[in-house]
Amino acid sequence: MRKISAQYVFTGESNPLKKAIIHATDDGVISDVEYSGEELEERASTEFYNGIIVPGFINCHCHLELSHMLSLIEKGTGLGGFIRGVNTMRKAEVNEIVAASVKADRQMYDEGIVACGDISNSSLTFDVKKNSQVEYITFIEVFGADPSKASKRIAEAEAVRTAAEEAGLHHYIVPHSVYSVSQELFSRLLEFRSSIVSMHFLESSDERLAVRHRCGPMIDSYVALGIDPASMDPPSSHLDIAVLLAQRSSRLILVHNTCITEEEAGKIAENGNISWCLCPSSNKYITGILPPAEMLSKTKGQMVIGTDSLSSNNSLSILKELKLLQESGPGIPLEDLIRWATANGAETLGLNDSLGTISRGKKPGLLLIENVDLQNMKLLPQSKVHRLL
Repeated sequence: MRKISAQYVFTGESNPLKKAIIHATDDGVISDVEYSGEELEERASTEFYNGIIVPGFINCHCHLELSHMLSLIEKGTGLGGFIRGVNTMRKAEVNEIVAASVKADRQMYDEGIVACGDISNSSLTFDVKKNSQVEYITFIEVFGADPSKASKRIAEAEAVRTAAEEAGLHHYIVPHSVYSVSQELFSRLLEFRSSIVSMHFLESSDERLAVRHRCGPMIDSYVALGIDPASMDPPSSHLDIAVLLAQRSSRLILVHNTCITEEEAGKIAENGNISWCLCPSSNKYITGILPPAEMLSKTKGQMVIGTDSLSSNNSLSILKELKLLQESGPGIPLEDLIRWATANGAETLGLNDSLGTISRGKKPGLLLIENVDLQNMKLLPQSKVHRLL
């Protein structure tokens, strides 16, 4: 049995507790959180740390299979340029993809991530995820704006699903985005009735041009890849698709949201099962536009955090994402940011029975964040995270 404390403990179930003592078994199960409402004195039998203790982080959006693309795509190309870069550079030797995925998986674990909602277009990383110390929820992503190829895309997704079942991975079949999936393919995807759906959403204003008018930088990128815009048949309304998916699923994770309007966010969130997944480092890398975190946090949607992939990020650190969100939204309390990265993420991925909060009977992992401005409750540029459990 271990007894662990710090200046503050963020349990995720209450306000931060000053010098509370966490009782945990050697394998990480929380047996008690000792706090009387008064400051507890440090004890010889208690491990005391300088900083704050939080539950393990939940990464709600990543692409592990793109880890080999670290630093391969130029920054600031816009979403159209990024898509072109991914499509031209994602092919690599299987051994290279797997080795980079193993390294990235370990980086996530070392950065305090205990669970990850991971996008897969293939089964190449399934053995990595199966053997990982990180718990993965796999979203088998489908794209194809040409309606004539809908059956082919469905068959490909079903093959990946079979591989996920054989690997014992918890998985869902989901659309990539509004702009990259034809109306026919959307209809076919609804037949899978995935209880949790994750979808890239309004990452760039160029998406609206692409779906409404078949023009703009994104369409130019498709033309460069040999795709005829005349063959594309995506839905014309991001709002309509988001509402439809929310009505057909238990939880809809909309990823990025950098260009969403307050009106759109309010209408979508009214469904009561929306998670806004923010990946600010990726947005900064691709477009330089950060999501409206403070506005989204005031809707009925749930705020969660993702790192996206190493194709658009130089690390897979949730703490780095929180620092960037704090910088862009200084009015967001640290307690809220921590909750977005822990309890909210666990609930969104359906893992809140065991992860997300420092609660009796759970095994959430315990992280120490050092070098925190405790007087103002702010992260600092030099803030670092270390695993305690």
